[in-house]
Amino acid sequence: MHSTPLSRRRAIQTLFCSSAALALNVRPDRAAAAIAKEALHLLMIGDFGTGGKDQVKVSQAMQKFVTDSGVKPAGLWLLGDNFYSKDKSGFSTESQRWAKEIEEMYPASVFPGPMWAVLGNHDYHDNAGGEKVQLAYAQKPGVRWQMPSKWYRFDLGPQAQPLVTFICLDTNLPAVSGGPDKKTKQPRNSMTAAEEKEQLAWLKAELAKPRAPFTIAVGHHPLYSNGSHGDTKALLAQWEPLFQEHKVHAYLCGHDHDLQHLEMAGRFTTHLLSGGGGASTRKLPNERQMPYGKDVHGFTHLQITAETLTFTHHSADGAVLHTFAKKLDGSFRVG
Repeated sequence: MHSTPLSRRRAIQTLFCSSAALALNVRPDRAAAAIAKEALHLLMIGDFGTGGKDQVKVSQAMQKFVTDSGVKPAGLWLLGDNFYSKDKSGFSTESQRWAKEIEEMYPASVFPGPMWAVLGNHDYHDNAGGEKVQLAYAQKPGVRWQMPSKWYRFDLGPQAQPLVTFICLDTNLPAVSGGPDKKTKQPRNSMTAAEEKEQLAWLKAELAKPRAPFTIAVGHHPLYSNGSHGDTKALLAQWEPLFQEHKVHAYLCGHDHDLQHLEMAGRFTTHLLSGGGGASTRKLPNERQMPYGKDVHGFTHLQITAETLTFTHHSADGAVLHTFAKKLDGSFRVG
């Protein structure tokens, strides 16, 4: 069958569009995940607390998404490195950074729900006692910031029948965030050995308790990552066997400044990185196969129904980059 000039032109256009989409790591037939209005909706970012233009751009994209989609977020997930750099005026619960980089950056008029947060390495390192300030800010009346302790648990959904249990963890073990600073040679702040032991005992106890149908663990450092920092061996040794034994559906984190989705062969747990919230992005040097990975600024949308977790990575310019669904039985489907 011979091609007409018009059909050849269409074929070339289709090939061009397909190639462009592949270059962006976006399938040409992929639209945004269908919005289930009855679902619980959460947005997440990590590695964002710079106060700079990229943090602003991601925040604006998040606000536009909420406005355009008509979703009502149940809350925001802040995956650590909530504040970068030393606060020259002294970092405290009264610092202007709380107003500028948190309250106004993610306005309550758009995001009225809680801001659940975990601690990143910069939250320990950049301001002396910075982790204590973040814990103290959560005690102020009327704030959305939620960090009742360095590690904590809560259930989300209808009170009589919650949909998901969140296990929130401090990843800054001495072996992960401690040791001497490479530049100053001074010891870096981290959890203490006693805190590490206490958290591990708590994690084992919480996973052994009754939980909602879905269980999601949250921390800053990844267990597995194709990004510049790679896998975190200390966390893999401690937590990975527990996640598999107790069928944790997903682990959410940041630390690497990119967006990733990893599935490890023979493992129940999905590993999702959302580290594009504002800090400078970094290339992904690891070529291990994974469903998605890109060094781009952006955020992640999670919607939760009784049967499905649906994750969607969005870029700061509003593009849908990657979407997948995770089922109760641990199976997942991309697109």
